[in-house]
Amino acid sequence: MNTNRYQRGQAMVLSLVFLTVLLGMAAAVIDVGAWYRAHRQTQATADATALAGAQELPNSTAAARSLALDYANRNGGVVQDGDVVFESELTADDTIGVTARRTVPGLFTKLFGIGSVTARSTAKARVGSLGSAKWAAPIGVDYRHEALQCTPSLQCDPRFGEPTEIDFYNVGPGAFRLINIDGSRGGTGPPEIGDWIRTGLDAFMPKDEWYYSDPGIKPNSSHIKTALDERLGVGKEILIPIYSETRAQGAGFEYYVVGWVGWLVTGWDIQGVKTASIQGSFTRIIWEGIQSESGSDDGLGARSVQLVE
Repeated sequence: MNTNRYQRGQAMVLSLVFLTVLLGMAAAVIDVGAWYRAHRQTQATADATALAGAQELPNSTAAARSLALDYANRNGGVVQDGDVVFESELTADDTIGVTARRTVPGLFTKLFGIGSVTARSTAKARVGSLGSAKWAAPIGVDYRHEALQCTPSLQCDPRFGEPTEIDFYNVGPGAFRLINIDGSRGGTGPPEIGDWIRTGLDAFMPKDEWYYSDPGIKPNSSHIKTALDERLGVGKEILIPIYSETRAQGAGFEYYVVGWVGWLVTGWDIQGVKTASIQGSFTRIIWEGIQSESGSDDGLGARSVQLVE
């Protein structure tokens, strides 16, 4: 018996086994890694596509589908018409579901009969009325404003886009519809009010709560006028709180905020405190915030979009 030949044959078999193992490891590292990256990419696309489409809900599922597919086509085209569906979770047609697919070829796994895999990801996004809003402006509007068309039960049907105005006439002693939206009582100066108009409050403002007015703030402040100038024009809409009640007086004067609506500033006329108004129109708007848990639609057109499970 030739021992050396036997050992060489055994070594060849072991080498083939180790080579197979190495190829398998290469497939795991390279191919599986590529599949994982593809899945992350399709998930990101599905999430973004759902968020894009949800902006047209619940008004039009056709417009939502078109917007979602347009976004997907500009980002790899991994979503087909049949991959977009609609659901009613809290209100009718408030949720869009998206499935994104991408075929990923294998490299080493072809040796094991796996030519490619399909990376598949799903996402849902829901639109809903705001329960809390971020970046709100401090300009309050009465729910009885003629262009909001709200009933006493706070069912509203705003005339969006129709030119109108918000006046700053006294609501109460010294109160000019300027609200301390940060929840503070007094002490808010004109520079801060101006900043809130310019950029909004960097905090979440909940609705169905009382907020103090600051009777020391007058609408003819240069900070307010300058801030309004900076918000003029389409694309610079602000989010303003709507109040349904007021109470108390002086430094204790309060507004009860029941929601928000978008406002497009087109001009202003502020001459002292007797002549003070902001021209513009109410608008539908998608805004950063936390959705109302009830899912009820207040009709005010200010909504947030969020991913859901």
